[in-house]
Amino acid sequence: MRILLLDKNHPLITEQLSAKNFILEEDFTSSYDEVCGKIQNYDGVIIRSRIPLDQNFLETASNLKFIARVGAGMENIDIPVAEKLGIQLINSPEGNRDSVAEHVVGMLLILMNRLFIASNEVKKGVWLREENRGDELLGKTVGLIGYGNMGKATAKRLSGFGCNVIFHDILPDLSDEFATQVSLEELKEKAEVLSLHIPMTEKTHYLVNSTFINEMKNDFYLVNTARGKNVETKYLVEALKSGKVKGACLDVLEYEKASFENLDTSTSLSTKENEDLQYLLDSERVIVTPHIAGWTHQSKEKLAQVIVDKIIVSFC
Repeated sequence: MRILLLDKNHPLITEQLSAKNFILEEDFTSSYDEVCGKIQNYDGVIIRSRIPLDQNFLETASNLKFIARVGAGMENIDIPVAEKLGIQLINSPEGNRDSVAEHVVGMLLILMNRLFIASNEVKKGVWLREENRGDELLGKTVGLIGYGNMGKATAKRLSGFGCNVIFHDILPDLSDEFATQVSLEELKEKAEVLSLHIPMTEKTHYLVNSTFINEMKNDFYLVNTARGKNVETKYLVEALKSGKVKGACLDVLEYEKASFENLDTSTSLSTKENEDLQYLLDSERVIVTPHIAGWTHQSKEKLAQVIVDKIIVSFC
């Protein structure tokens, strides 16, 4: 089988699949049209996010047997078309669940204890104690939306901090020793911290909007390590200004490029959207990281290994 690698990943993918007699070719620079011009020559493709695999791409890839996405999200693939064409879809959410969970906890600790702010102040010769009094995780009710690999790993760690962890998921009967499944209404009633662990779909697009925020009983902290468009930024900014959202930990932004490689600085962003983004960047109550929650040295290897193992099981 011939496999085309469209994004740089851990070298173990090439090493281990080549040892199993797969033929691997790398192309990290060709444009969408250039890749479409040759994709019919390949049986499989391994991707991250550089190129969208839309209907045109998939229908052109007449010999494609599988698509392997190194990561969790599959929104850059036209899944219904791929399934209709009989193309197997593979991803690796198991590979970076631990790094995502640690990132969630790390951001919350930094935000709630003002660690970054206080450290910068001391380095500038400013010594403020009362102004930097923190807020403990212990005893907080944390509501997770989504209880797959990322949600479960996050619950495991937060339970160790003495949090009461509850979650909502579209699948039933997922409660375990770390968290209890509840309705979305109960989660909104009880949660003091909200963390998103959901894919990007039509139903989750702008899930956290004005209505959702207003239905939260408690003032709350928001954590988003899922997808930027799960949260409608303009209403998050309004809630931060009013105090309904006490603080936000954002590893993803609505304004990211589809490839996740940077912010979209195109002129399509209105003046108001730019103001909202600037508010997030300037606020002491917001932590923003560049889509790196699943981005550790360890997860890079684990993500690749999961993909390799799944390809071998299916095609060897």
